[in-house]
Amino acid sequence: GENGVDSRTIRVGTRRSQLARIQTDSVVTMLRELYPDLRFEIVAMSTTGDKILDTALSKIGEKSLFTKELESALERNEVDLVVHSLKDLPTSLPPGFTIGAVCKRENPLDAVVFHPKNCGKTLSLLPEKSVIGTSSLRRAAQLKKKFPHLEFRDIRGNLNTRLKKLDEKEDFSAIILAAAGLKRMGWENRIGQLLGPEDCLYAVGQGALAVEVRAKDQEILNMVSALHDADTVLCCIAERAFMKHLEGGCSVPVAVNTLLKDDQLYLTGAVYSLDGSDSLRETMQTGVSYPHRNEDGPNDDVQHVGITAKNVPGQAQEAAENLGVELASLLLSKGAKHILSVARQLNDA
Repeated sequence: GENGVDSRTIRVGTRRSQLARIQTDSVVTMLRELYPDLRFEIVAMSTTGDKILDTALSKIGEKSLFTKELESALERNEVDLVVHSLKDLPTSLPPGFTIGAVCKRENPLDAVVFHPKNCGKTLSLLPEKSVIGTSSLRRAAQLKKKFPHLEFRDIRGNLNTRLKKLDEKEDFSAIILAAAGLKRMGWENRIGQLLGPEDCLYAVGQGALAVEVRAKDQEILNMVSALHDADTVLCCIAERAFMKHLEGGCSVPVAVNTLLKDDQLYLTGAVYSLDGSDSLRETMQTGVSYPHRNEDGPNDDVQHVGITAKNVPGQAQEAAENLGVELASLLLSKGAKHILSVARQLNDA
């Protein structure tokens, strides 16, 4: 073929966990439908985050826990693209990489999975001092404040491991997981309670899949860009810009909720102290209705918080990014920096 892509095998990198494989398979299925003549091969590998299972994520102190090994393979041309959960990708990618596609978002909310003996309950109905498992500071901070009668304890491992720990031991009354992961695994029936924005704002990028590619690899970038979902792209740019401007990461509780309705993008963002007693939360909105201009030339590789989306109007992406930055600035002006630095120090300690 003229462009060289259709005569070779496209190698797709993924983590080894069952959920990562399911997510990667879903992306490859979409690509196969779009490009029936291409061959795709899946290359699975283990990452630091998969190997260190006895330490809380927020304490390992490594920015790209679930992505570094995959990015190395991308850098060495061993794979052509890598599929991630977008929430695992830092807001600043290493030089030379970009997110070439953000797929349509699955339900971004958090879900409660109850121990079989608590079937039919909700968090508020659990007995005093019931232990809830979560490895996320963000979830724990919000839920401690909302449900002071509960205790929160760290639980690590992939989804299979966590569900097994819940079901086979008596350590946990319930665990909190992303609804999206449960749904993709086919375990939607285990969701006992969905946590709406009034209970728990979600993680930046939660529920969306990202395809990371080499920024200079035009062929692959063009190929995967067909997978972009415009609404998801705009929501996630706003969320990532908010997080980046706050300098948040998985070691501090930062949470969001976005809504795109009638060409208006609404972003709610919040920061929390580790115990949830101190928090700041605000909502802002912006218009994102812009015509698509054909921006040929050097502009078409503009990244917005690590995302390259040529088929989404550039002005809309800018508006989304500005919204995230402005919301973060508002929270910073109200004292977010102090809340976050105390949270970071306590977590490090």
